[in-house]
Amino acid sequence: MGQSMCSHLIKAGYSMTVYSRTPSKCAALVEKGAVLADSPRKVAESSDVVFTIVGFPEDVQQVIAGTDGVLAGLKPEGIVVDMTTSKPSLAQELAEKAARQNCAAVDAPVSGGDVGAREARLAIFCGGDKAAFDAVRPLLCCMGREDTIHYMGPPGLGQHTKMTNQILISTNIIGVTEGLLYAYKAGLDVEATLKAVSGGAAGSWSVTNYGPRILKRDFKPGFFVEHFIKDMRIALEEANKMGLALPGLALAQQLYVALKAQGDGDAGIHGLTLALERLNNIQLGEYTKQ
Repeated sequence: MGQSMCSHLIKAGYSMTVYSRTPSKCAALVEKGAVLADSPRKVAESSDVVFTIVGFPEDVQQVIAGTDGVLAGLKPEGIVVDMTTSKPSLAQELAEKAARQNCAAVDAPVSGGDVGAREARLAIFCGGDKAAFDAVRPLLCCMGREDTIHYMGPPGLGQHTKMTNQILISTNIIGVTEGLLYAYKAGLDVEATLKAVSGGAAGSWSVTNYGPRILKRDFKPGFFVEHFIKDMRIALEEANKMGLALPGLALAQQLYVALKAQGDGDAGIHGLTLALERLNNIQLGEYTKQ
């Protein structure tokens, strides 16, 4: 996702300095004119705005606030925009650290997966200082659209919005998978059934985008199962702090944990189909792990 997002910024004419813990992942961006740095700090030293998108909250902490992190090199009035799905409390902590050195941090997790990143139509949920958000909005518009970029309020509220998004997706994908399995077991033409129901009240982004992938047995990740498990864990922790019971989310998290235990933690989140197929001892089609 990060490579696609960065490519859109380069295409829009912005100069880019890039870093990855796996430098080979930056090769395509370097070919397009980006400069490769050897640390997040080096990126920040040559940038006014730094975007980060990594896997887990501990990665965010290290990449932004570590000894060789973004804040160690960011100049006064610089802005760091973290697009990782992470903890709201960490977003608040990083915003406070940035403010102490006359910088700003915006939490801006995204939704739309690899397709949304590639086609520059991500939904972006932003929390942080409003002036900092306004300053980076033109950059965000290179990755999403005017109507899919949302300012949600103070630091951490972008992350809380993403948790809401993940809760909605978690049970939606259970419904997509169970519906397709039911259609298959009932003897329906599953592809025709999917097309028929997509235009009615059952239609959703997950039905339209993940349904066809499931039928093609394409479980390549736009978003990894193991990262989704992390997101649901954060959402459950936040719900627990609020004294909020979310049994649907808890069920989804357990099913995904089972999927990872079965060896498919590196599949896309629509790979939940595999766990429910095994539970019912049926298959929509032959699956060969790539």
